[in-house]
Amino acid sequence: MPRLDDRLKAVASQIRCRVHADIGSDHAHLLKALLASGRIERGIAIENKPQPFRNSKATLAGYDADVRFADGFAGLAAGEADSVSICGMGGELMTSILDAHPDRVPEVVLLQPNRRPELLRRWGLRCRFDLVDEQVAIGHWAYPILRFSRRSSDTVGSRDVAYDGLDFEAAILFGPHLIRRWQSDFVDRLKDEATYLRKLDRLGEEPEQRLAAIERLMRVNT
Repeated sequence: MPRLDDRLKAVASQIRCRVHADIGSDHAHLLKALLASGRIERGIAIENKPQPFRNSKATLAGYDADVRFADGFAGLAAGEADSVSICGMGGELMTSILDAHPDRVPEVVLLQPNRRPELLRRWGLRCRFDLVDEQVAIGHWAYPILRFSRRSSDTVGSRDVAYDGLDFEAAILFGPHLIRRWQSDFVDRLKDEATYLRKLDRLGEEPEQRLAAIERLMRVNT
């Protein structure tokens, strides 16, 4: 059984279902760990690069798993998987993958972006996927792990309550669940980012928005 880093351990801890798909599977260590531990019954690895595709085939040999050479959800039929994970990409690419075949996205979505998680939070709001949990795994940097669940058809007109009562733009940027918990490591990361941004000679629009959001959070929570 492959050893997972803290980032993938945090993703794996949120997955328990019959069929799980992993897009951008690389070596397919996540799926192998899920299958070996019994957290899933069947896995589907989807990879669009030849070497990672071969890596995944080798890793999952002997397991109840399919390894498919395809671009994102083009390799998955609607309703085929109960949940899906996409890890280790930028938020821009993840959003484009999710938007390419919206009818094929399962009920539960686990996303671990390397940057721009705010784009995925906006995707959830736009596509009626509620943000039900957020975690942060520490590795080379702080990796956010976002868990989304499709809103049921009888509540299509409702809102994602995760954002209720919070500074909306700050919650989009930094995560509503993380803000509510207000844990010391999260606060320290906000302070470090604010210190860095204040030292810059000139800020663009996005850094200015981030700094302003951090300062508002600090005023409210101190």
